[in-house]
Amino acid sequence: MTYEILCGVHSVLEAIKAGRRSFSGIYIAKERTLSRLNEILDLAGKNRTGVEFVPMDFLDKMSSGVKHQGIIAKATPFPVSKAGTDPKERKAGIDFKATKARIDLENTARNSKNKFIVVLESIEDPHNLGAIIRTALCAGVDQIVIPKDRAVQPSPAVSRASAGAMEHADILIVTNTASYLRSIKKNGMWVAGLDAQGETPLFSADLSGNIAIVVGGEHQGIRPLVKKECDFLISLPLAHGITSLNASVACGIALYEVVRQRARIS
Repeated sequence: MTYEILCGVHSVLEAIKAGRRSFSGIYIAKERTLSRLNEILDLAGKNRTGVEFVPMDFLDKMSSGVKHQGIIAKATPFPVSKAGTDPKERKAGIDFKATKARIDLENTARNSKNKFIVVLESIEDPHNLGAIIRTALCAGVDQIVIPKDRAVQPSPAVSRASAGAMEHADILIVTNTASYLRSIKKNGMWVAGLDAQGETPLFSADLSGNIAIVVGGEHQGIRPLVKKECDFLISLPLAHGITSLNASVACGIALYEVVRQRARIS
């Protein structure tokens, strides 16, 4: 069985609380003050997960230089949903049957209100992805969609950057983002792309219904083929000659505009 190394109090704690991974063991530095770890120790006991107290240098070697705060867990990889949407791959005989998460979306989007999705385009920085995931969960996003290629994937580094929030997220990996957007639009979703040149100001856009917010990568933004599938492009007001915002900051502003509009009409 494959295991990942989770480092730090928040990543380990939230992974145990989420209950989506299996653990082969938790390792705590003998020098570590245990007062902040009581919840982890309690949950580990309930889940019958072994806890071992080890020297600090043992954790230093195990973490390969990553800051670990005196605690490390060996856990199975973070579970993601996967859906392939590339017709060429299907024709070639590769089975990309839709996952339960996607089937649920397609079956309910027409009849449900306020479905909320974030689609990420080529985010490469684990810190940006972690920040977006944490903000998305706080804003009530139902699902986060990430392309399989040319983008950072859920990992221990992303979990750490999200302060463990990733452990609770519903993340879908897609093969072809443009095809995925076409499929959700057929099932009642509106797609809004965040773009500095967008003609619709964020605070003038109607984001109150079933909405997917597309966020571009750090370097090239939203790719042309994906941008073509957006129903409209929204821009954020920028002053003092600044031409763009960090991807996670821009995403956070847009997500909370969705929250504001929904609170206004509820």
